[in-house]
Amino acid sequence: MKKLQLTAIFLSLLLSLLLLLAACGTPNKETAANASKDKVQKIIVGTGTQFPNICFLDDKGNLTGYDVELVKEIDKRLPNYKFEFKTMDFSNLLLSLESNKIDLVAHQMEVNEERKQKFLFNKEPYNIFPLHVVVNEKNTSIKSIKDLSGKKVIVGATSNSANLIDKYNKEHGNKINIVYSGQGSDDTKTQLKTGRADATISTPFAVDFVNKQADAEQKVVGPAISNSKVYFMLRKDETGLQKDVDKALKEIKEDGTLTKLSKKWLGEDYTKAAGNN
Repeated sequence: MKKLQLTAIFLSLLLSLLLLLAACGTPNKETAANASKDKVQKIIVGTGTQFPNICFLDDKGNLTGYDVELVKEIDKRLPNYKFEFKTMDFSNLLLSLESNKIDLVAHQMEVNEERKQKFLFNKEPYNIFPLHVVVNEKNTSIKSIKDLSGKKVIVGATSNSANLIDKYNKEHGNKINIVYSGQGSDDTKTQLKTGRADATISTPFAVDFVNKQADAEQKVVGPAISNSKVYFMLRKDETGLQKDVDKALKEIKEDGTLTKLSKKWLGEDYTKAAGNN
């Protein structure tokens, strides 16, 4: 009798052990789903809403543009990340990156020494940024950057345009009167249209956009004064994200998707000269 009881106890313990092992080795669907979610890293992308064709709100209030749609394409190709946009004024982007409020900046960022000291850029450029002198369409006295001496030029503070014209002005006797626009692009459009400013520094695709959308009466004059490569900007410790973004970007270039995006949003293929540093 005792032998039968011991056998029953042993079998009962063995069954319990097997059930426990099975439970540990085979997670339920909910546990598996949660584990999968934990592996996805959220990336907050800082961008703006005032850059025509690059990052702006369409007539339905949706955030779109070349940089925005490119980030969405990168998101599709990196399943271990989830990219989410956070919009703000351009002047707040670098501070937000530095203070960990965002993880990546997508706003046609060019490399300069000051930025390199603080931040990390991905290595694969995704656009060539052509900057030109832009004037009112009725202006016939300004034909190139050489004609800006004694003129009033309006640019956005801390922008690529501001850095470029500030540097040029210092190298040529500070003869240009540089002023900085208020928030958004309306100030620049208004000052050029009314003649309160003589010129600005912008891109052909931005001029095309504001002329179509707001009858801004602008035109590009002279050759490009800068053709800089542009990149995404990250914090110094984000080397893993940097490598993954570059991997996705290379694929997007090779299969022709980047060229399609450029032609759709910028009117031409501004990616052809883009290559590694």
